[in-house]
Amino acid sequence: MSNALDEYAVRLGRDGRVAGRKLALTSGKQRNEALRAMATAMREQTDVLVAENAKDLAAAQANGLTSAMIDRLKLDPGRVGKMAQAVLEIAEQPDPVGETIEGHVRPDGFRVEKRRVPLGVVAIIYEARPNVTSDAAALCIKSANACILRGGKESFHSNMAIGSAISSALAKVGLPAEAVQIVNTTDRNLVPILLRQDENIDLVIPRGGESLIRAVVEQSRIPVIKHYTGNCHVYVDAGCPAALAESVVLNAKVQRPGVCNAAETILFHRDTADTLLPVIGRKLMDAKVEIRGCPETCKRLPGCKPATEQDWYTEYLDLIVAVKVVDSLQDAIDHINKHGSHHTDAILTPDVGAADAFVTGVDSGNVMVNCSTRLSDGGVYGLGAEIGISTDKLHARGPMGAADLTTYKWVVTGSGHIRQ
Repeated sequence: MSNALDEYAVRLGRDGRVAGRKLALTSGKQRNEALRAMATAMREQTDVLVAENAKDLAAAQANGLTSAMIDRLKLDPGRVGKMAQAVLEIAEQPDPVGETIEGHVRPDGFRVEKRRVPLGVVAIIYEARPNVTSDAAALCIKSANACILRGGKESFHSNMAIGSAISSALAKVGLPAEAVQIVNTTDRNLVPILLRQDENIDLVIPRGGESLIRAVVEQSRIPVIKHYTGNCHVYVDAGCPAALAESVVLNAKVQRPGVCNAAETILFHRDTADTLLPVIGRKLMDAKVEIRGCPETCKRLPGCKPATEQDWYTEYLDLIVAVKVVDSLQDAIDHINKHGSHHTDAILTPDVGAADAFVTGVDSGNVMVNCSTRLSDGGVYGLGAEIGISTDKLHARGPMGAADLTTYKWVVTGSGHIRQ
C-alpha cells in the first residue's frame, strides 16, 4: 500500500510541475476564461454538488461533529451560488502575473525590473469547508499556479464533485486538467509522503485546526505558510458607545462562531465594566453563548464560569467566549500580544489616539478599528476569495489573494552592457 501511495504522491507532484509550467505560458485572458467556465460549471452542477454534500453531512452527523462544524461543511444552492460568484470576482481582479513591481534605469543605462511570477505548484491541505476547494483552485489558476488540493475526509464527496466540475471547465478552455488535482484518497498516510515532494511542490498551505498545521510544519520539506489558530479579540475601550459595543461584540462572536475570524475573547476597559459588560454579557448569554470570565467579570455577570489560564489561549470555534476586565489600553494590547494568535483583533473606541496606539501596538495580521473581526476575509477585502489567512510574517500576512501566490524575478535589460 505504501508503494502505491508513494507512486501517487510522486505523480501528483510531477503532473503538477508540468501543468504549472504550461500555465506560466498562458495569458491572463485565457486564465480568466477558465475561471468563468468554472463558475458556470458549478452553477450548472448545483444539484450534483448538493447531493454529494448530503453524503458528507450524513456522515458528519453520524460521527457527532458539532453544529458549528456541520455549518462549515454544508452546501446548499445559495452557498454554491456564492462559491461561483467568488470565482467570477477573482476573474475580474487585475492579473498579478507579469506585473512590474518596481523598475528603474541605472546611471550607465541598463534597466532593472522586479516582475511578479507564479510560484509554480501549490499544495493546500485543509479540513471540512468545501468552498476552499473552489476558492483555492480559482486563486491558483488566476496566479498561473498548478495546485494539489487535499481536503479532509469530512468533505470528501463534496470536494470530488467540485473537482469534477473544475476539470470539465479546464478541458473546455484547453487548459491542462492537472492544473487542479484533487487528492482522491482520504488515507492520511499520503500527507507526509506528499510533504516530501520538494522537487516539484513549491509551497504548502495548511488550513484547519492547530494540530493539522503543526503536523504539516513538522513533516514538510516544503516551505509552509501557517495559520495556527484564530484566537481573535475585541477590546471595548473606555468611552465606547453602548450601541457600537453591543453590535460589534455580538456580531464578532455569534454571527458565525465556527470560523477563524470569530471573536474568542472580549476585553472590557475597567471604566466600562459596570455599564457595558453586564448588558453585553447578558445579550451573549441570551444568544446561548457560554461565558468564561475573570474574577471581575464573574462578580458582574451571574451565571458565567470562572476562566482558567488556558481559556485566554483557546480558539473555541463554538458558542463559548472568554471575558476579561483590563485596567488600561496598554493592558489590553499586552494581553492580546501574549495570548492571541496574531490573526485578527479589534478595538472599539471613540478616541483616535487610542485607536492609533492599538493599531501600532497589536502584533496581528489584521487590526480592526470600530468594526467586527468577522470582516477579516479575502472576499470582504475585495480579493474575490482567499487561499487562507496567514499569521506568518514572511512572504504573506493576513488574507491571501492571487497576488500572494506569486514571487518575483529580477529582469535586467541592457544593450551590450558588461561589468567593468
